[in-house]
Amino acid sequence: MSIFPRQRPGSSGRRKSARGGRLAVLDGLRILAALMVVFHHYVGYGGGTKPEDSAWGKPVDQVFHRASFLGAYLWTGICLFFVISGFVICMSSWGRPVGDFVRSRVIRLYPAYWFAVLLTTAVVALWPLVRQPLPSEQVLANLTMFQEGLGIKDVDAVYWTLWIELRFYLLFAIVVWRGVTYRRIVAFCSIWTVAGIVSASTKWPVLDFFAMSQVSSFFVAGLALYLVHRYGPNLMLFGIVGISWILSVLFTIQHQKEINPFLGRTDLPTWPAVLLTSFSYLVMIVVAMGWGSRIQWRWLTFAGALTYPLYLLHETMGWTALRALHERDIKPWPAVAVVTTGMLVASWLVHRLIEKPLTPRLKTGMTASIDQLRAAEPLPPQPAPRGLLETITPWATAFTPRDPDLPQHHTHDSR
Repeated sequence: MSIFPRQRPGSSGRRKSARGGRLAVLDGLRILAALMVVFHHYVGYGGGTKPEDSAWGKPVDQVFHRASFLGAYLWTGICLFFVISGFVICMSSWGRPVGDFVRSRVIRLYPAYWFAVLLTTAVVALWPLVRQPLPSEQVLANLTMFQEGLGIKDVDAVYWTLWIELRFYLLFAIVVWRGVTYRRIVAFCSIWTVAGIVSASTKWPVLDFFAMSQVSSFFVAGLALYLVHRYGPNLMLFGIVGISWILSVLFTIQHQKEINPFLGRTDLPTWPAVLLTSFSYLVMIVVAMGWGSRIQWRWLTFAGALTYPLYLLHETMGWTALRALHERDIKPWPAVAVVTTGMLVASWLVHRLIEKPLTPRLKTGMTASIDQLRAAEPLPPQPAPRGLLETITPWATAFTPRDPDLPQHHTHDSR
């Protein structure tokens, strides 16, 4: 039973957004999250407390004082990224086969990433001001995006979130393979949450690899909020979001305590980070309820296109540029403004000159490969077996509406 108004009989419960289902407000939230992370790395962290590691040659609290206090917490832009990712992946994969899902993730992630790995390597090789280049074999491993799984260091530290995203895609591909439905999403959220809790208590490495107990709650919240957006709110969905928020808060407190020494601060309270993580949830609830659907400013789509390249490029190359400007006695705030603007321009160039030309070519090649794979060994018709999600979660059917016969397609991709 829902504490919210029930749908009319025969209604699919879908919510229609402008421009064929694209939510421009998500693009705005993406660029906001990216700029939060940029501010954290430039003003709240700076690369380290040692002179040889810092973009400023000293701890950031000696450079920006009060602003460094705020910057110390803006790593929580990552939390917003993860919630958006869960929301958008659910939206963009609805009604699509698993081959299309894999293709969309590859063409979205890899072209800009390959370029960023090579460019960052070249920059630190030519100007090793704050970071040293990795050996060539480690750079090659980075091109796969699997380097963390191989125990190899990232070319740029920001790539750690990509390894998390890849594991999320791997898990969610199981749902896409079976067909994305309301019931299967609810089951997936429930199973993943329980697995994360068990993993945190048992410390089984294999389980923790897939359960990702520290960050899975953000993706689960995003998935549940997309169901709210598509079908309308109910007690069960907001229960999933509420539990995810609690788990996310626990992670936020723990992570803030862990990074404080690296920021050169041992006296930082954790409550501002909790507020910012809660902000991520609140703004995504606004999106899920459809209250931001009227925001359709064209510049948001342009800004959203810059988000992924900006995230990939800004850290190590940005620190290198800041160090170079600092050594030329450029004042800190003008230096931050110049480098941030430069990174936005570079992000636009990557989008325009790398992503736009390579994406359609990669899509064509992958489509041909997938079509050949599908046609190579056709399987004889056979009844579909009951999947794990349906077998162990029959209770979900009592709470969820029947899925519409013709699924609604959305065009919004995750970055």
